[in-house]
This record gives sequence, C-alpha cells and structure tokens, in this order.
Amino acid sequence: MKLKLLSIFAFSSILFFSGCSCSEGGYKSRIERPEEPRRLAININFKREFNDLNDAHLAAAKKIGVAAHNVDNILEDEIMDKLVALNDEEAYIVDELTHSAPYLVPRAAELLSEIGRSFQDSLVAHHLPPYKVIVSSVLRTGKDVKKLGRRNLNASKNSAHCYATTFDITYKRFHALSEDETTQIKLKVVLGEVLRDLKKQGRCYVKHEVKQACFHITAR
Repeated sequence: MKLKLLSIFAFSSILFFSGCSCSEGGYKSRIERPEEPRRLAININFKREFNDLNDAHLAAAKKIGVAAHNVDNILEDEIMDKLVALNDEEAYIVDELTHSAPYLVPRAAELLSEIGRSFQDSLVAHHLPPYKVIVSSVLRTGKDVKKLGRRNLNASKNSAHCYATTFDITYKRFHALSEDETTQIKLKVVLGEVLRDLKKQGRCYVKHEVKQACFHITAR
C-alpha cells in the first residue's frame, strides 16, 4: 500500500513540474495559467497609444543617461563604468547589432528585462505559446550615428539612443520557444499591452515606429 502511494505521489510530481515549463529555451512561467484566456486587446491603436515625441525621449535620456554621441568606442571611454551589458537571456534576445552596442544604464536594462518577462507572463495568461522579444537596436556612439546617417534620418546626435537609456524592440519578429505558433499581430498586441501598462506607471516613453517596425522605448 505504501509503495502504491509513493508511486502515485511521484507520478503526480512529474506531471506538476513538467507542466510548469516549456519544452525549449529554459523558459518558465512565473504565473499560473488561468482556466480561461485573458481577453486580447486586438483593437489597440498603436499610433495613438505610443506617440511620445522625441523631445520627451531625449529629455528623459539626458536626465538619467550618459552621453555617448561624441564617443567612437565606449570600451575605451570612462562611461563604460556606468553601463551594464545586456545578458538576461531568459527575458529577451539581442539581435545581431550592426550599428549599436548591447549596453544600457542599469535602470534601462532593468526595464528591458521587466518587459521581456512580463511579455512571457502575458502570453501564458492569453493561452498563447511562449516567445521572447527581440531587441533590434540599443546604444549608439558617435561612430554608429555617422554610419547610420546616410540611411536613416532618425539616427541623429539628438537621438535618445546616444544616452544608453533607449532600446528598440521589433514587433515584426519574435523568438519562438516551442513548436507551437501564433500570429505576429497577436504577439504585437500582447507586447503593446505590456508597454501600455508601463507607460501608465510612468516607467517609460514609447514611440511606435512604422518604418523601422519597432517600439522605440526610453526608460524614465
């Protein structure tokens, strides 16, 4: 009888722990999946919700960031001591960066991790498969700005990207953590819900960029 009870307990434990994680990427849900999926705000107006002007981004960046627009190589400059590398691989994926460097001031790095983790938790609440957000642009030095100047008019010395407070998250691509799939628009909406909540809390400024297909985000 005791042996039978131990076997039942062991089997139940296996079911419990296997149900708490996804099959790939080391992703683990931090919230309990509800019986009914949360309603998706499919009609969210991205242009209206995320239209913070560059002046607001820049003011916040100058207040809490470090200036890198006159720096060619941050690794050789004293501002490096004020930056942290992006390495929270459970929360996000850093894209192959060609015109920026994967560094932010601590407050912005913490915000990025929170966005990534909240996005994953929201997917669970919506009964959607697990994904990670992809960071497409981060800190730009003066050298990066010069490279981008000919192809992107937004890449100016007045960009908040030059202060290590700002990052872009693409809404066209997401990193799948399982073989299950969902649509890009649903993933964009879930990410939009997360960003809208953080904006309301006064945690960040957000601009919905159409040409670059990203959310341009500055920590406050």
